[in-house]
Amino acid sequence: RRSTWPTTRAAAAAAAQREAAELNHGSTRQRIHQRIMGEELKQLPSDAVSATCIAPVNIAVIKYWGKRDEKLVLPTNDSLSGTLDPRAMRSRTTIVASKSFESHSMTLNGKTVSVESNKRLMAVITTLQDMAGKEDWKNFGLQITSDNNFPTAAGLASSASGLACFTKCLAKVYGIPDTKLEQLTGVARQGSGSACRSLHGGFVMWDMGKSTDGKDSLAKQIVDESHWPEMRVLICVVSKGEKKTGSTLGMQSSVKTSHLLKYRAEKVVPQRMEEMIKAIKAKDFDAFAKLTMTDSNQFHAICLDTDPPLFYMNDTSRDIIEEINEFNNTPKGIRAAYTYDAGPNAAIYLLEKDFEDCLAMLVKQFCPKGYDPRDFVFDPMGLTSYNSKGNKASSGSQGFDYSKLPDSGVKMIIATKVGAGASIIS
Repeated sequence: RRSTWPTTRAAAAAAAQREAAELNHGSTRQRIHQRIMGEELKQLPSDAVSATCIAPVNIAVIKYWGKRDEKLVLPTNDSLSGTLDPRAMRSRTTIVASKSFESHSMTLNGKTVSVESNKRLMAVITTLQDMAGKEDWKNFGLQITSDNNFPTAAGLASSASGLACFTKCLAKVYGIPDTKLEQLTGVARQGSGSACRSLHGGFVMWDMGKSTDGKDSLAKQIVDESHWPEMRVLICVVSKGEKKTGSTLGMQSSVKTSHLLKYRAEKVVPQRMEEMIKAIKAKDFDAFAKLTMTDSNQFHAICLDTDPPLFYMNDTSRDIIEEINEFNNTPKGIRAAYTYDAGPNAAIYLLEKDFEDCLAMLVKQFCPKGYDPRDFVFDPMGLTSYNSKGNKASSGSQGFDYSKLPDSGVKMIIATKVGAGASIIS
């Protein structure tokens, strides 16, 4: 496969700067199609309406695991997450709508994806058409081009960023105003549960709701990205491949067989949500970190309590936990908080003052012998000292070329922070 990484440090820096400029300032539709999406802009039909959107990953600190309604994607408990800055990890989607398109078509990371046979995508499309209130939209076909600049289906919340991006982008095409953002979180939820949280920036709560129709199961911003500016996040990429058991199937199995899941949802999460919201608003990192790690551990205990058990973490995941525990075992107290979603990749929340020390420790422990640390850390925002040492920047529709990474242990570390939610860039 042709490499999509720039081949020199100068090219890497230039590509990173272009990417950041586009995320910050937007771009024209022609440039997005020609350079960002990696293909020549074709002559659009006269009735065409198009938009391009980016959406970030979110990493839950109080986990969502299990649905009480599969069709409407209604969760068994509330959840809460931090939205990560899209300049480091993001999904990007361009949608063109026209009556001249006989059907919907989609590519994801350059591969064709069926739209009509995907119930989640079709649920988002039909719900947004109803919200738009224009009967004519049902006569428009959609051409959808989407890409992630990080591994898809590997436990890095690609479905959350992807479906949030799709929802926000299509809402723009259909002319749905931004004032209906909270309603849009309910639409994104039908595509992928956690997607509802990626529409907002900062720290976001997904209220499970009580109504059987799901109208009150919405995501609400607790604080925006400016509330806790010192908060940083390190992502340790342990797997670049798809996980053996997807989240949807895993949840279904846990709901059917895990007694611990029901106890957690009913007895533990309500109190834990109150404590987490209080810690975030007070910027109490010690309380935040303890709750984050405890909830991650309990989530994976539920996975083990499932029949047959679900193994989303691996030996490298557990090695990272041991290193973080050792990092925290000093008179300085808790300085870093690990959390794992349904995959082996670690997300580590920590404050700016401890960011460099923790990163240096992880690089020392996990950067493969003989491998240049400058190629091990991706820091597009200049948050660490590694930024000046030649970052790998995404380029083209494929994003990072993960085939260049080592085959075992931690593949790379992404340095990022809490950031903004989904946004229209064209």
